[in-house]
Amino acid sequence: MDPALLREREAFKKKALATPSIEKKKKDDSQFKDDNKKKSKSISSTSSAPKLDASTYKTMSGSSSYRFGVLARIVRHMRARHQDGDDHPLTIDEMLDETNQLDVGNKVKQWLQTEALQSNPKIECTPDGKYIFKPVYKIKDRKSLLRLLKQQDLKGLGGILLEDVQESLPHCEKALKNLAQEILYITRPTDKKKILFYNDKTATLDVDEEFVKLWRATAVDAMDDAKIEEYLEKQGIKSMQDHGPRKPIVPKRKKVSQKRRQFKKPRDNEHLADVLETYEDNTLTQKGVAIK
Repeated sequence: MDPALLREREAFKKKALATPSIEKKKKDDSQFKDDNKKKSKSISSTSSAPKLDASTYKTMSGSSSYRFGVLARIVRHMRARHQDGDDHPLTIDEMLDETNQLDVGNKVKQWLQTEALQSNPKIECTPDGKYIFKPVYKIKDRKSLLRLLKQQDLKGLGGILLEDVQESLPHCEKALKNLAQEILYITRPTDKKKILFYNDKTATLDVDEEFVKLWRATAVDAMDDAKIEEYLEKQGIKSMQDHGPRKPIVPKRKKVSQKRRQFKKPRDNEHLADVLETYEDNTLTQKGVAIK
């Protein structure tokens, strides 16, 4: 072989070894196959799971807010029926039908029958398994309302809330309008709620106008009981000192004496202290005199 060609071949080899080269490895197809299988499994599992739309959400039993929402709609509907004069009881299916909630699940319906409606203070269960609204007062007309106010006045129980009357009495506004002369309305200053009292006309008194003017001119809103009592004492009025709530008197504790107790000797037969008794010869000696 020509030596010149050999030299060129050796030079080419050296040059090829000196220059770096990057080889492209073939990708493993098995890894891509495994990834594709995992993706297909996840897609199939998500497609098989139920979709959370409005219809399926209502049938889910795990949502407590949904349960109490169903119960609140039932209670509001039963109150509205009672205020309109419908007092006949309903079954659980009839209540759900009238409130447009027939799509509730069986678990929610069972919860309503066994727990929610049984323990709700606004719903009463009848012996035949039906439900009716339970008002605060059992009044049906204006005569029963007037009778209730008279009983409250005679027993000294005070008035009743207007909102309780509106909840308990069907067609309340008409009845209150007819009893306008028999009822007194007083607004409670703490929460601005109206209280109904019986207007007892037999207890009305004619008060002198001068006394009324003095009563209205005297303002005691910014004064407490101590200041009022001090003012009355300065004016020489002591008739109010025995009235009002009395403060409980705390009994004073007796101080325990720290002296040591001295045990006294018995005082039996002190009148025979100077008598010496001997039993040998049956003689008694007293002041030097022996007595047999």
